[in-house]
Amino acid sequence: MNTIDLQTELVTLTTDGAIATLTLNRPDARNALSLEMIAAMEVGLEKIESGLDGVAVVILAGAGKSFCAGMDLKAVQDDPILMGDMLRRLAAVSRRIRRLDYPTIARVQGAAIGGGCGLMVVCDFSFAHPEAKLGYPEVDLGICPAVVAPFLVKRIGAGKARAMLLAGGTMGGEAGFDAGLATHLVAMDELESATIAFAERLAKGGPEAIRATKRWLNELDGSLDDEQLSKGAEISAELIQTEDAQARLRTLFKR
Repeated sequence: MNTIDLQTELVTLTTDGAIATLTLNRPDARNALSLEMIAAMEVGLEKIESGLDGVAVVILAGAGKSFCAGMDLKAVQDDPILMGDMLRRLAAVSRRIRRLDYPTIARVQGAAIGGGCGLMVVCDFSFAHPEAKLGYPEVDLGICPAVVAPFLVKRIGAGKARAMLLAGGTMGGEAGFDAGLATHLVAMDELESATIAFAERLAKGGPEAIRATKRWLNELDGSLDDEQLSKGAEISAELIQTEDAQARLRTLFKR
C-alpha cells in the first residue's frame, strides 16, 4: 500500500494496486466536514484528478465508527457567512467526485448524515450495512438541503427525493438500501472485504470505455450542469443565515 502525502492528517489518500482510497480522518468528530477537512479533500481530489499510476477505482471512506456526520456547523456557528462558504465548497467537492474519470464507491461503515449522506450518493456506488444510520435531517434544523438535492434526485428519483428531503430525519441502513441511498447492503463484518472485491471487479473494465461511459451518463443526468449545482449551494448558503436557522442551530448546540 502506498500513502500519498497530502500534508494533513484530516484526509488520507492511499493506493493499493488499482484501488485508491480517500479517507475522511476526524474519527473523534465523526468525520464532520470542517473547512480544513474540505480543503484537504480538495487536495486529495486534485491528486486523483492528476492521475495515479495504475489506479482504476476510487473508494471514499471514513475513519472510525462513522462515515461522515455532515457539516461541522458547530465549529462555525457564530459565523453564518463562513457557513455559506462551507456549503459552496462542499458543493464544489461533490461535483469533482461525480466527475472523476474512475468509478467511485462510498464505503459507509457508520453514520452518513446530511452532507455525509450527500457524499454517499454522489459516488457511483455505495456500500452500507443494516446498522448504518443514513438520512437528511436538514429541514429539522431549519436548513435547506439544496446542496445534496441534485445528486439525491439523480440517485433515487424526484418523487422519492422530494418525500425524503421534506420529511427530514434519518433511517437505518436497510431502509436506506430499500430507498436507494445504498446500491449494496452487506453485513457489517463483510463491508470492507465486499467493497474491495467489488472495486477489484470494476478495475478489470476497459479504462477508456469506463471514462466515456461516465462522461456520457453525467451529461445525460445533468451532473455537468454547473449552474444548477451552484444554485443549490447559494440557496442553502442564503437560508442558513436566516434567524430561524440560526436560532435552531443555537438550540441544537445548547447556546
